[in-house]
Amino acid sequence: MDITRTAFGTWNGGRFMHFGEPISDERFVKAVQLSHQTGIRTFMTSDVYGNGAADSLLATALRGIDRDSYALVGMIGHDFYKGERLGAKGFPRFTNESLRGPREYADYIQMATEKELERCGVDSFDCLMLHNPDYIGYSSDAVWNGMQRVKEQKLARNIGVAPGPANGFTLDLLLCFERFGALLDYAMVILNPLEPWPGSLCLEAAKRFDVKLMTRVVDHGGLFHDDVKSGHEFAKHDHRSYRPAGWVEAGNVKIDQMRHVAERHGLSLLQLACVWNLSQTPVRCAIPTLIQEIGEGTRLIEDKIRDLAGVPATVLSAEEVEEIALIGNNKGCMNLKGGNPEYSGESLPDMWEINADLLQVAARWNLDPQRDLRYSHSSAA
Repeated sequence: MDITRTAFGTWNGGRFMHFGEPISDERFVKAVQLSHQTGIRTFMTSDVYGNGAADSLLATALRGIDRDSYALVGMIGHDFYKGERLGAKGFPRFTNESLRGPREYADYIQMATEKELERCGVDSFDCLMLHNPDYIGYSSDAVWNGMQRVKEQKLARNIGVAPGPANGFTLDLLLCFERFGALLDYAMVILNPLEPWPGSLCLEAAKRFDVKLMTRVVDHGGLFHDDVKSGHEFAKHDHRSYRPAGWVEAGNVKIDQMRHVAERHGLSLLQLACVWNLSQTPVRCAIPTLIQEIGEGTRLIEDKIRDLAGVPATVLSAEEVEEIALIGNNKGCMNLKGGNPEYSGESLPDMWEINADLLQVAARWNLDPQRDLRYSHSSAA
């Protein structure tokens, strides 16, 4: 089955990532099944979520459901098999030189893919994605030859790259498109009406190289679910606590300026965010985070699933897409990951200096890193 317009990720419900109130395993299973029943037919999981536990729980939820009735996306890249967890930084990427060299990349990719397939209880993925790669992952022939090999072995029908988890990686993704666009079927970017930057900088290149885009964080940290308001209290370890003070209030002000577009088309706010993404070529899939918020007056995650399942085939006009982008303009509001014009020093797993190759990429796509990729102001300003 092809990737559908909406998808359910195993990070939903705070079970494997810290968002809102963690739901129980039983409720998670029922949430997956409700998603399928209501028409959400793409499911995404990563081997590193719970060190394989998310894969197994998803398999439990999908057991007995016709395999041809849903698309399954798997993600690999963090080596929790051989690597040691580095606190909040997580597990090292499999390309870490302390773990293996380029000649061993393909074998690792095959091993990790086969193990994730076994946990998911299926024979192949509809798409296998390289998850949160370091610079080597974006640029290495050995990596993408290994990804292509699992496709040739029919362990995956499509392959792709999923940058993250934070925003950025613009030049790195463009480099990956240029070098491996003939192999890539999909890429994942952060994109929503309150975060058109920097994800929109990759749209034209994806279109040119015929790379289809999956878009995540479509809900913008829960704001488009319309139950995170001024004064909302986040749980102690909620991942959204890293955002600058005032982001909820500033985001809601902008959302209120977009409501008339939603009302014009009979859409909920979440549906508006999804449709705004899907109205842009080459976006094919919208994947919000479904969060059970804490506190009174918040919506049930099951209600949010039904809301997502109701995303229509509506397409916004080019004028409406631009109007919303102007309202949500966030250019320069954060320090981006990946190749960063303000970073110097030893490369980290998620940030590195802009090297000569990336500078040449920037020039080819008419991007000035100092102008287009710098952190210049707070999103709450």
